[in-house]
Amino acid sequence: MSIVVEHDKRRYEILEKALDVFVDEGFENATFQKIADRCGITRTTLYIYFKNKRDIFNFSIRQLLQILENDINTVRKEKNLSYTEKLIRVMNVIMTHLIKNRLLLSVVLDFVVFASKTIADYDPDLRVRRRTVRLRHIQATLLIGGIKAGEFSPAINVKDANELLYGILEAAVFRLVVLRRDSVDELKDAVRLTVNSFAMNSPAVKTRR
Repeated sequence: MSIVVEHDKRRYEILEKALDVFVDEGFENATFQKIADRCGITRTTLYIYFKNKRDIFNFSIRQLLQILENDINTVRKEKNLSYTEKLIRVMNVIMTHLIKNRLLLSVVLDFVVFASKTIADYDPDLRVRRRTVRLRHIQATLLIGGIKAGEFSPAINVKDANELLYGILEAAVFRLVVLRRDSVDELKDAVRLTVNSFAMNSPAVKTRR
């Protein structure tokens, strides 16, 4: 095994144990030393892989978003799917990843609360939107593609429709992290209803005209 592969493998192992520390201690009380102890290594060794606990936290988020984007792009490339099916599947893929990573989401929420109290002019909404700008761009691209293909109504405001879909994802995070739900099946049904309402022959579209 090459040095690079071994290094990356060790980083991911550290991430798993660091997440447990963040969940158990909270972001504020989690320390580099506690993470090193949980990993069974010294702080000096931990510095080889990460600069500080914030670096570990940010790497976890980047990793999740990268995996998520790869899965979404796989759906986008499916040539036998309509834009309606692609958009619904993309939303379901995102929610499936949210369910799998609910522990990380709880740490993110804890960090947002911590940062809001300790960092001057911290804007959580802006920070989250910056992190998810590529995902929202993908959603908008599918909406525009559906309109150009004549599948979605041209009367649809892409920005508003995208915000509606994004709001459903925010509701999913709230239910999983704050309400501690085990699933978001109701929201998946809401996604299907919402996307189907964008169709040319949808009663909802006719009503808006």
